Amino acid sequence: MKLICIGRNYTDHINELKNEKPTDPVIFLKPDTSILLKKQPFFIPDFSDDVHYEVEVLVKISKVGKYIDKKFAPKYYDQIGLGIDFTARDLQAQLKAKGLPWEKAKAFDGAAVVGKWLPKSSFENVDHINFRLERNGAIVQNANTELMLWKIDEIIEYVSKYFTLKIGDIIFTGTPAGVGKVFADDQLKGYLESEEMFSIKIK
Repeated sequence: MKLICIGRNYTDHINELKNEKPTDPVIFLKPDTSILLKKQPFFIPDFSDDVHYEVEVLVKISKVGKYIDKKFAPKYYDQIGLGIDFTARDLQAQLKAKGLPWEKAKAFDGAAVVGKWLPKSSFENVDHINFRLERNGAIVQNANTELMLWKIDEIIEYVSKYFTLKIGDIIFTGTPAGVGKVFADDQLKGYLESEEMFSIKIK
């Protein structure tokens, strides 16, 4: 199983981090060891003083595929979820400044929250799903999948050119604006529409 992550997929998030708008989806990977174990808190790693939350809609692949045309992409997933791409922002900035890969800042142990899954059939349109992240009861990220630069089926088409998609693979589809630093004792809760998808304690 692999975690395939899409960066810079919401214009407002690109702007808040002062990044350049990409002409193609930005892709990076996380290993399965980055998945935060169920019911476990997230421990802020000792190598970063600036870990950020990034809430993202997730897609679980249900069928092996390669070079998938966008019109056939819906056949390759049947579950939608919500998660967090934790990012050591200070470490990422250092790596980016040197033109180095981001993995140390994005793929460390516990850096990927994968919440519960809902059937795709629960949603009338996967390109119009409201989602949000609450930190200590206050909404910090609030968006809709219609704001994605590349929608889910377009992501699957693009990613499958480079990587064979296998059953159980998870795609992180990108985060909207509102990312921010986590602190010990924070409580993070994520919602798809009105459904709570995860609740994470920060240590």
